[in-house]
Amino acid sequence: MLGGLGLVVLAAGLAIFQPWLLWVDNDVHDELPTASAGGSSGRQAGTATLISRGTFVSHEHETAGTASLYRLPDGRYQLALAGLRTTTGPDVRVWMSAGPVVEGKAGWHTAEKHRHLDVAPIKGNRGDQLYNLPKGFDPARWPTVDLWCVRFSVSFGAAALKPVS
Repeated sequence: MLGGLGLVVLAAGLAIFQPWLLWVDNDVHDELPTASAGGSSGRQAGTATLISRGTFVSHEHETAGTASLYRLPDGRYQLALAGLRTTTGPDVRVWMSAGPVVEGKAGWHTAEKHRHLDVAPIKGNRGDQLYNLPKGFDPARWPTVDLWCVRFSVSFGAAALKPVS
């Protein structure tokens, strides 16, 4: 009886925590925009404009890379994650957050305490990724990019977006 119960508990634990994801990498190689800087008055028609950029800091899991926000010629916005390196996890999402980036353990739960916009599931834990932001997106409302694990309510890492001139 105890052996059967132990197997049920083990199976449930594996299903919930999915520990094998710690050793699985998912590389993504989206083509990132080439862009002019935000303040450039001589930008070419048809190119994206780099609005802001930030470097990821680690929270629950070691995270590195750069987040960049682009305005497209039609007025829409795209978020690019370049050179991303983090851990794979269950139900990790890309969030835009109204909160600040707080480094270290103190920042693990900052995003959930502020307004956030759930952009999409993360495409992978490594490489270059591009996300279309919703119509009406206002960059002034969302100064932070957060890689948020819904299952465990914790940030893997975050980047504060700073204007580019």
